[in-house]
Amino acid sequence: MRLIIREDYDAVADYTAKYLRDRINDFAPTADRPFVLGLPTGSSPEGVYKNLVKYHKAGQLSFRHVITFNMDEYVSLPQSHPQSYHTFMHTHLFSHIDIPPSQTHILDGNAADLEKECQEFEEQIRGVGGIELFLGGIGPDGHIAFNEPGSSLRSRTRVKTLAYDTILANSRFFDNDISKVPKMALTVGVATVMDAREVLILITGAHKSLALHSCIELGISHMWTVSALQNHPHPMIVCDEDATLELKVKTVRYFKSIEMVQRSVMGEKEGGGEVNQMPRFVRRFSNQGGETGAD
Repeated sequence: MRLIIREDYDAVADYTAKYLRDRINDFAPTADRPFVLGLPTGSSPEGVYKNLVKYHKAGQLSFRHVITFNMDEYVSLPQSHPQSYHTFMHTHLFSHIDIPPSQTHILDGNAADLEKECQEFEEQIRGVGGIELFLGGIGPDGHIAFNEPGSSLRSRTRVKTLAYDTILANSRFFDNDISKVPKMALTVGVATVMDAREVLILITGAHKSLALHSCIELGISHMWTVSALQNHPHPMIVCDEDATLELKVKTVRYFKSIEMVQRSVMGEKEGGGEVNQMPRFVRRFSNQGGETGAD
């Protein structure tokens, strides 16, 4: 497990966007060998997307050979609805970069056959060779996508009835009117996310500190689906200081010390350039249980 701790949300978004920029550029994607990226919606990735757009407009990043798969979408909400995830992705990312529309994949919550839609989504992921990196956020209860507490850790893309707490939390996007919030969604499964070759999860805010604690310091549990990261070979969590409030002091010091040593070994400068100065093989999979892997 790699845990990167930054001061606040802006620093988390900045670090993550730089990491993604460098991962894509190091991969050097082509039409025959695209970079396949899993993407989330919600408040967690907004700053990351803003920075990725900035890098694209500055000529530092192209999405021409990137293929994306989004985590989820509401059922029966028109794609043009302001709160649909189609609209979210178009507004915050896709309309500002050079990715061809044919290379973006978002589940269709209005499909005539929802189960078939989910099966085909899994087939599309397999058809492009799997996801290279899955970016995600979590809820306060530790859920990934719409894999809420109690979801199988072996789950695949499927139709999911939403828990009342999720509906209540999402009502803030629907004029605080719970009756307007969709009660079902299509979502990738926990196993779908874990099949990615790398998983990067954003966790910010004190209200998510218990989820981070459960993921890092407790065992794997279907009641905290983010804890499935413990079984992934290359997981990374980028969090802010507030999210560490439930962690033991020694845990925080341990992960900070690892990064300090890594910076020293790599000759990095404190406060900047923490990602792009690292050799590719180290940058991708360092700090995985204290070991460094290679491509």
